[in-house]
This record gives sequence, structure tokens and C-alpha cells, in this order.
Amino acid sequence: MMKAHSFHIPVMGIGFTIDTPLKVAPYGIDSVISLVDDILFEKLRKMYSEKFELPYQEISEKIEDFRAKRITAYLNLINSQAEKKFEELKNTAAEISQELHDYFEMLPDSSTIKEEFKRLKEKYLNVDELKNWVKDHVKMGSIDVNIMTKLDKVNYKNGEPLANEYNDAHAALRGYANSDLNSSIVFSAGMNPRLYSYIEQFNDFYPDENGFIKKKIILKVSDYRSALIQGKFLAKKGLWVSEYRIESGLNCGGHAFATDGFLMGPILAEFRDKRNELIQSTYEILTASLSAKNYTIPKSTLSLKITAQGGVGTAEEHQFLLEHYQMDAVGWGTPFLLVPEVTNVDEFTLQKLIDAKEDDLYLSNISPLGVPFNSLKGNTKDAEKLSFVEKGRPGSSCPKKYLVSNTEFTEKAICSASRQFQNLKLQELETEEISAEEKKNRFDKIVDKSCICVGLGTSVLLNHNISTKTEGTGVSVCPGPNMAYFSKIMTLKEITSHIYGRINVIDRTDRPHMFVKELYAYVDYLSAKVDEAKSSMTPNQVKYLSTFVNNLNDGIEYYNHLFADLKNKFETTKSNILSDLETSLNSLKQLKLAIEKL
Repeated sequence: MMKAHSFHIPVMGIGFTIDTPLKVAPYGIDSVISLVDDILFEKLRKMYSEKFELPYQEISEKIEDFRAKRITAYLNLINSQAEKKFEELKNTAAEISQELHDYFEMLPDSSTIKEEFKRLKEKYLNVDELKNWVKDHVKMGSIDVNIMTKLDKVNYKNGEPLANEYNDAHAALRGYANSDLNSSIVFSAGMNPRLYSYIEQFNDFYPDENGFIKKKIILKVSDYRSALIQGKFLAKKGLWVSEYRIESGLNCGGHAFATDGFLMGPILAEFRDKRNELIQSTYEILTASLSAKNYTIPKSTLSLKITAQGGVGTAEEHQFLLEHYQMDAVGWGTPFLLVPEVTNVDEFTLQKLIDAKEDDLYLSNISPLGVPFNSLKGNTKDAEKLSFVEKGRPGSSCPKKYLVSNTEFTEKAICSASRQFQNLKLQELETEEISAEEKKNRFDKIVDKSCICVGLGTSVLLNHNISTKTEGTGVSVCPGPNMAYFSKIMTLKEITSHIYGRINVIDRTDRPHMFVKELYAYVDYLSAKVDEAKSSMTPNQVKYLSTFVNNLNDGIEYYNHLFADLKNKFETTKSNILSDLETSLNSLKQLKLAIEKL
């Protein structure tokens, strides 16, 4: 059966979409849950068990493999309750309930089942006929999950490291694999060969003779080469990648994994033009591997979806990605932070997001992972962090330890946002003979790291009135730059109508095209890199910056041809787009001159 919608809701932070499937899956909308925080899962499972009057038995840290078991238990609860709500929606066909009306109203106007439902309402049908038609034609959205592959810290028992299968990402994978879900797991943040190899142990990831895979694999990628390498790696293990989810390097929320100046438009074009090559080259490897393992080989080539996300904000952009680049779906993330019935954003943060303008949304260095991180100025986690600095006690108590990765001072990894690390690092700083200005700069960089593994989950606790005694009340939030153009609270029906062009929720008229906005972000990113290199330029840095400039130049040339040749697309904004491209090209020329002088 075809997907009901042409968009999905990607993972956002740790807690913002942690129970989103419960709210949108019954309406046929796919969404993604982060598998980082099993402590948060356990708190929410207890809360929802009480709400739905379900039996609850705590899975404490004393229980063996508690992390995986907590994840399995939470996913099973969300799945069962979403299915229950979906069944109720289908079984109320006799009354044609408001929920059923909402299901069909939110579908794109091009949907054939939406048209058929309208016709059925206009003619007489008996109750059984209507119920049977509904059951055959409506589809629940997928309850997908996300693992950041690099968040795979070693865990300990009685001071001794546990086996790899108890690492954080491995345990999360096992928790999902053992769940009742028939859905997809999204792997993001790059390749983890050891984790990918672990997938082989679970039968649900293998296809049957009809090509059905109970638990499918989605890879979040930034370019075609990465997709091909990872797809072949998994195919050699008999594992099929069912979807490649292309995300903008910088025009997105959360952690930003910048490319070397490769822009989204040319990347999407390469995927479109090489889709069949990608399918055939990986499928040949897959069937050979399945045969060697004596596993079932599907009767025909498996299906492959290619989707895109990052910065899309209008129905015209959405449709352009589907038609021109032949994407199978488009991810809409940041705008959903302003939809309280879908995501978990506390009232203070919600108002900050509503009021946010371009300068309030910035690419920060607060992540302990050392990866640029999209953030919002004035968030309460930053305020909490600064208060600790002012009290002379910088750093977090590190209650959850999901981002521990630094072994600079300790044999066992600790987090660079922790009080322990920052104290050690500041003590080291005091011994260095450097200028007061340099010392101040170094100090600021050390204490800038924030406890986002806690902050990105706190909002859901506040919204559900669950105690934050351990976590504190500080909230980190990670919107993309697109948030500047959305400035009002929306309902689920309103945002879907905006996505499909039935209404427009953006009041501003100066929003750049998503490709232009990404280009601006890359020019700013390059400018910052050039400034960093001024003090000590190496031959490798010269090569990197020059390559970056050339790739951006190629991207701008591609966009100039693309928009100049387009017919009946972006007619009202085309002149602005071409002007913005010219401005960016001039900025790039100045940066190129600066690099040559260095």
C-alpha cells in the first residue's frame, strides 16, 4: 500500500519527538523517536501506563541489560497504544467520526483515496461496506527510531567494561530489534562498522521471498558516495538499505555535519540520476551474500526510497523536491516544534521559538561531541550553564553520561560538558603562560560546552509534569535556521495544509529559497574557517579551503542554470533567487582572495 503522506517528521533532539508517533501515526504520518535516553523512556512509560491504566513494572538499573529492555518496553507501549487509537479511528466509520474526517482532510489533495472517500460520502453505503472500505484503504504511519551511530559508549559493571553488545548504540539496536514494531531504524552521524555488523544477528532485518522486511534500515547521508559505501557494506552482510535520507549539511536542526562545500541541489541531482545504479550495484551484492548464508532471496529487486530533509519551508519547495528530484518523501522538522499537539516544547521555549529571528538561531560549539550544533539564543539550558560559571562551579554534574567521549585526563571517558572535565581543563589552563586575552578566549571555549544529552530531553518532562529533580529545568533546543520564518503556534491540520499548499502560515515575504539559505550558511561557515586559519595556515588547510571554494562555485553555477531554465516554477521569487546567487558568488570571490593572501 502506498504511503498516505509525502512527508515525514524526522527525529528532533532527544525528547521533542519521543512520543510523537502516538499523536500522528494514527493519521498515517511517519515520525521518528530518538533512542538515546532509556532513563527518559522509563519515566514516560510509567506516566503513560498510569494514564492508559496499564500494568507497570519498573525496569531498574539493577536488571541485566536494562537499557535494551527499557527501550523494548517503551516502544511496545507506544506501538500498542498507537495501534489502538488507529483501530478506534477505523471502527468509528459508522458515525464517520471527526478523527476519520481529519485523517482524510489532512491527506494531499492529489490523494486517490481522499477523492474516493469524498465520493463514498456522497452516495449511500451501508455501515459494513463503509467499514470494509476504510479498513482496506487507510494506513497507519510508521513508528521509526533513530540511533546516532557514534553515541556508542562502553558501559561498565563493578568497574569492568562490559562486552561490546552492551555499548549504548548496540543496546539501543537490540532494544528496537526485540520490539513488536514493523518499521524502520534510522542510522545517522556516519558509519559504525561494528554496530552495522551487529545488525546481522537479528532476523527481522532480513527480507522474505516477497521482499517484506519487518524492520527496515534507513541511512541518513549527506552525499552519494557515502550512501554507496555504506549501502555496499551492509549488502555484503545480507542487509538491504530501504531508504537513503539525504539531509542538508548546514540547513537543518541539531548537529550539523557540513560537507566540503557540496550543496544540496547537486547532491539530490546525483541521487536522482544514479538511483538505478545504486539499486543494482547493491542488490547484486545483497543476493550473493544472502545466497552464501543460505538465506531467502527475494523473488524480485527490493524497493528503495530516496528522501530529503533540511530547510524546506513552502509547499512549492516540497513539491519541487518530489517532482524535479524525484524524491519519494520530504522531511519537515523544525516547523513542527511550533505544533504542541505533535512535539514536546515547554511554554518558555515555545515562545522563544515563536519570537526567534535569524540572529537568534546560530551554529554553536556547545555540543560535547565537538560537532557544530544548531541552537537558540536565550535557551534556559544556556542560562543554567552561565549561572554555574558565575558561581565558580562550571560544568554539569553529568547525571546521564550519554555523551562521554573524552579521555584527555582520565582512563574512562568523561564528557567535556561535565564539571569534572572542565575543572581539570581549567586547572591546566591556569598553568599556561599565555596572554590574558588568550586565556579568556580559552576559558570561554571550555565552559561553553553544554549538557545537551539532558537539556534535549527536559522539555517533555516539564510538559508532562514529571519531576526534573535530577535533570534540572534547563532546556536545550536545536531548531534549524528555517525557524526564523515560522512565527505562530499551529495545529497538525494547519501544518499539513501548509505543506500541501492549501494555506500559507508564513507571514514574512523575505524568506530565501531553501537552496539559497543553505548556500548562505556555507559561505558563513567558510568565512569562519578562513578566520580560524589566519593565525596558522598549513598546506592542508589551504587545500581544504580551496576545495571548499571550488565546490561552492560549482554549486552556484548549477543553481544559476537550474533556476534560469525552470519553467512555471518559483516564478514570483526567481529574480530574488538569481540575485541572491550573485550576492553569494561575490562573497565567495572575496573569500577566495583572502585565502590566496593567506
